[in-house]
Amino acid sequence: MTRPQPIYLDYAATTPVDPRVVEVMLRFLGPDSLYANPASRSHVLGWQAEAAVEHARKQVAQALSADTREIVWTSGATEANNLAIKGAALALKEKGRHLITSLTEHKAVLDCFSWLETQGFEVSWLTPEPAGNISLTSVKQALRSDTVLVSLMHVNNETGAINPVCEISEYLAQQGVAFHIDAAQSAGKLALDTTVLKASLISLCAHKVYGPKGVGALYVRRTNGFDLVPQIHGGGHERGMRSGTLATHQIAAMGEALSIAQDVMEQEQAHLRKLKSVFLDQLAGRNVVINGALDASVPGILNMAFPGCDGQLLLSALPDLCLSSGSACTSATMAPSHVLTAMGVSESDALSALRVSFGRFSTEEEVVQAGQMLATVLDRLA
Repeated sequence: MTRPQPIYLDYAATTPVDPRVVEVMLRFLGPDSLYANPASRSHVLGWQAEAAVEHARKQVAQALSADTREIVWTSGATEANNLAIKGAALALKEKGRHLITSLTEHKAVLDCFSWLETQGFEVSWLTPEPAGNISLTSVKQALRSDTVLVSLMHVNNETGAINPVCEISEYLAQQGVAFHIDAAQSAGKLALDTTVLKASLISLCAHKVYGPKGVGALYVRRTNGFDLVPQIHGGGHERGMRSGTLATHQIAAMGEALSIAQDVMEQEQAHLRKLKSVFLDQLAGRNVVINGALDASVPGILNMAFPGCDGQLLLSALPDLCLSSGSACTSATMAPSHVLTAMGVSESDALSALRVSFGRFSTEEEVVQAGQMLATVLDRLA
């Protein structure tokens, strides 16, 4: 007998590819498709592949209210973060060597700054508020005359906490300091209008917005006043910022995924708010502590501690649920979440925490069932 499919509630780690996106992707795979290298401009198939890439670039630019010339393709948000942070810091090092980020960033950001510390840069590591967000005040207090770059995520991948990036970007623009935003978790969930958001650089990826893994983009404001130092050298693709043959099928899929996300954002977030509420209803009366603030986080991410329980034990007792104990990039470790400990959560509570994340294809029936499964396990362990 075939085992039923487990209930997937790990959308913050990755999303399934939307069938509409799959349909677009398949147009560029196989011998009867537009499979040519988009850099091959000597024949019609190459032109058509290039046109598909540029159409997708326009779709991503439209999602950001940006110019198409400000979109650089990458292999994902990790590469986009590396290009933005290292590329900007190295480009601006003659102006200053002081950088600012927070303790709750994704490892793709934290490790970039740790590496830059070995290259002669000084980093200020900001501590979050109890709700998990980084305040404008903390940024102002850390700023120095030699600060050249600030990098913060828009939405935290473990708690869903939202940083006030509009206010921070406005202030940093006035100070003439470059600002990078990791928007991997906010794209398709929150507005990213670069006519309002004064960021210098914004990282995106496809697989958090119902596109495929392995493709992302970096927004590079044309009026930054500096040129990023490339991190990959080769054929000079993407105006010299990111060499490498472009993956037409993935790029076309990312453009479509972001276009769909913009169209359905409002109704989708309302759907996720309802699912979060329904899920929490199933846990009524249990010893559950919400990590972060429900009213200051995106509706699709819910981080909970279960005092007295072990998070890994909870996961092993829920084989029919796909949940996580933290970021997908760090969930293999037994250490407590660096995000939760930075927020002041005790080590024991951090080790008891689970992240539940809902998405486009989650149903109310699934969420009720998942909540009841978790409640049953909690009652058994009480």
